[in-house]
Amino acid sequence: MHYLVATDSVHTTAVACDYLDSRLDGPGADTVTLLTVSAGDARDAGDAANVARARLAGRATLATRTRDGDPAEAMLAATDELGADVLVLGPRSGAPGSDTELGSTARTVLARASIPAVVVPLERLDPDGVE
Repeated sequence: MHYLVATDSVHTTAVACDYLDSRLDGPGADTVTLLTVSAGDARDAGDAANVARARLAGRATLATRTRDGDPAEAMLAATDELGADVLVLGPRSGAPGSDTELGSTARTVLARASIPAVVVPLERLDPDGVE
């Protein structure tokens, strides 16, 4: 199985890894591609990749990709280009202080995805990053 995890934060990545934990059969059986869409802060993408490496070590083959541009378009294009079986994404930005509603990117992806898309729940984080 090939899971495409679209993320913009450490928080979203951690929740996606929790979701995948019981679903992964191992590196020979599963691939997880972590997709971040550049919003000018390469550090966030690197931190998200580090979380995935730590949480998924020995659980799946891990690849990382970074794209520029519109996040929804990048996710949709990546599902086709990478041959993903399932897209995993958060309902909104995983940044502290984000609204709790389903965001416009998630709504667009869900409306247009050609593969199953799983929205993992995020808890609201206070603006200082504390729950």
